[in-house]
Amino acid sequence: MSTVITGIGELTTNDDELGRLHNAAVVIDEGRVAWVGAASEAPDADERVDAEGRAVLPGWVDSHTHMVFAGDRTEEFEARMAGEAYAAGGINVTVEATRAASDEELLANLDRLAAEALRGGTTAFETKTGYGLTVDDEVRSARVARSRAEAVTFLGAHLVPAGADANEYLALATGPMLDAVAPLVDAVDVFCEHGAFDEEQSRAVLRAGQSKGLGLRVHGNQLGPGPGARLAVEHGALSVDHVAFLDAAEIGMLADSWSGGARGTVATVLPACDLSTRMPLAPARDLVDAGAVVAIASNANPGTSYTTSMAFCVATAVLQMRLTIEEAVRAATLGGAIALGRPDLGRVSVGARADLQLLDAPSVTHLAYRPGVPLTSAVWQRGERVV
Repeated sequence: MSTVITGIGELTTNDDELGRLHNAAVVIDEGRVAWVGAASEAPDADERVDAEGRAVLPGWVDSHTHMVFAGDRTEEFEARMAGEAYAAGGINVTVEATRAASDEELLANLDRLAAEALRGGTTAFETKTGYGLTVDDEVRSARVARSRAEAVTFLGAHLVPAGADANEYLALATGPMLDAVAPLVDAVDVFCEHGAFDEEQSRAVLRAGQSKGLGLRVHGNQLGPGPGARLAVEHGALSVDHVAFLDAAEIGMLADSWSGGARGTVATVLPACDLSTRMPLAPARDLVDAGAVVAIASNANPGTSYTTSMAFCVATAVLQMRLTIEEAVRAATLGGAIALGRPDLGRVSVGARADLQLLDAPSVTHLAYRPGVPLTSAVWQRGERVV
């Protein structure tokens, strides 16, 4: 059944030709956007929804999450708020809980978080493995993720498990573990950071992913300066994520990766994580000004960013990272879609997947103007109203 959403006070399309429209309408048919234009010119459809002057925008595309896990890390968070510094080793707490959980428990927790995200306007999300760190546990994490996520990333190189030899584990993660997981995932990721994997180890992970024909991602430059962003660009990675510590040359490198019409590397900023770890905010303003393609994602995980709220991340990007509301919304929708290699997501134009959200507000500006207020009042996913 086709649907026309009319009476849209403000429509964010992320389409360079259409721009931001006022007094607009959108027609949805067979799960796709079939028509966009002035409300006065909207064609008939089987169903009519009146937006009553409110704002419509694409659903959020959350391109970086870790939602296949068990347990939480409340005590670690409390300690961090009391002044302890974040260290990568806390991941092992979640690894132990995840290994002990059943498949049903992992799926139930993923469903809980995905439903929470959907109510907040997230219509597509990526999620990673990385809390199993054995062949069997990584495979089952990938299988659980594949049943729900838009994109699945193998993060066997999240951390060397407690008690394991680093070289032996790296050989496992780039060999038998990758072989077993590869049919279930879209990309390979590596935590290139002090306390996790160094430059040469990260390079080995990326090369192994390339050999399988998988996309590449990098956790990089989160806890301090490091080689992550450079490695990501050198290997043609889809994205490098966190990027709190970038110098001018690295920012320029990320921007230049898109020159000449080439497919470059997206710089994914994770504002909620920066706040939760009390680390410097990523230089989103400098990245945008340099011409880099930027995505905003939640980094939903139990240790450093236990939120699925993309609206919170957008508000933070505007209020504290100094992006404009238009830049932040674009990064949290189209930017995420580009990071996932999904041109059919993150926009409202003919042929795009009909993933939309209706705000209980006249403009997307209210996402930052009224921070913390749940403004998403209706959500369409693949053309079906789901909220």
